[in-house]
Amino acid sequence: MTDDLRSEKSDGTNASSGLGAAVDWALASKTGAKLAPKEPSMSRYTADAAFAELAAASIRAEGPVRETTGLADGLPVPDAQIVNRVGWIEAAAASMKHLTGEDDAGGPSGLLGGKPAGLQAGAMLAFLSSAILGQYDPFTGEHGTLLLVAPNIIAVERALKVDASDFRLWVCLHEVTHRVQFSSAPWLGEYMRSSVAVLSEGIDEPMSEFATRLTTALKNRKGSTKAEDAGVVGLLRATQPPPQREAIDRLLVLGTLLEGHADHVMDAVGPAVVPSVAHIRNAFDSRRRRKQNPLQRLIRALLGMDAKMAQYVRGKAFVDHVVGVVGMERFNTVWTDADTLPLLDEIENPDRWIARVLG
Repeated sequence: MTDDLRSEKSDGTNASSGLGAAVDWALASKTGAKLAPKEPSMSRYTADAAFAELAAASIRAEGPVRETTGLADGLPVPDAQIVNRVGWIEAAAASMKHLTGEDDAGGPSGLLGGKPAGLQAGAMLAFLSSAILGQYDPFTGEHGTLLLVAPNIIAVERALKVDASDFRLWVCLHEVTHRVQFSSAPWLGEYMRSSVAVLSEGIDEPMSEFATRLTTALKNRKGSTKAEDAGVVGLLRATQPPPQREAIDRLLVLGTLLEGHADHVMDAVGPAVVPSVAHIRNAFDSRRRRKQNPLQRLIRALLGMDAKMAQYVRGKAFVDHVVGVVGMERFNTVWTDADTLPLLDEIENPDRWIARVLG
């Protein structure tokens, strides 16, 4: 979750010949750490108190989330990791290194060893490091790792002028929902890994063929308002052959579902455990809609952030509708296996998913 973008995860397995070999993630981590924006000023006492409160809130949020979702009953509640911006960059780079298969490859290969892509990835991680509030990483640790970025949470709660304790718990409700999702459906990890593995296949093609597809994609995308067509992800999707495009679609749909479900749960639980939730939600949404300077708008456009935000609004609308029609217990059929996940067109038309999966 970010203050103006919900975090998106896309993961894969044994992609050593493709994505993993293209990026020097150690360099990305070092570059990101050097470029990370300065954190908000605070005393050691304030920082220590915030770290302790966030750790406690991550555990406190687990009960209400499990009760609302009906998921993860009886499973362990691992401690969250409370990190600063550099800590998040290091964790994100390590996770990407793992999920792209570089662990198996033994490191990037080739003349430059993935260094150009590592520098680019590091710059992107640095930019995102000031926006990420929390993130669940299902690929590290025995039960995954829940990361909470304390300085960013403090910066946003100060900017919004909301109750700090309520806001910290509100953020934890969202991120804990992701932990509950993956704990209840452990097959999700392999599903995501295999989708990213597909993306690494067939990347060795003549540049002329790629250039032709790129030109065609740019023409076809002009004027499109679809969330999946925007930003770098949209361009990547448009330039890929069918198997890779289908893998991207699977990841986009899954990300939409995961974030939409987390938003639904956060708002469903919020009134009972977060007294000022209505004020927080209004202030948070207003902050996301605020105008930004041209450079920020350019970066957001390149990364497809606005489209992703719209995508997660669509995800919440899907979950809201299905739960409203069939209830949470029957909605949880969605976590059964890959065949019960919504299709791309079903996100916009949830009754189609109900008819196909629930009959």
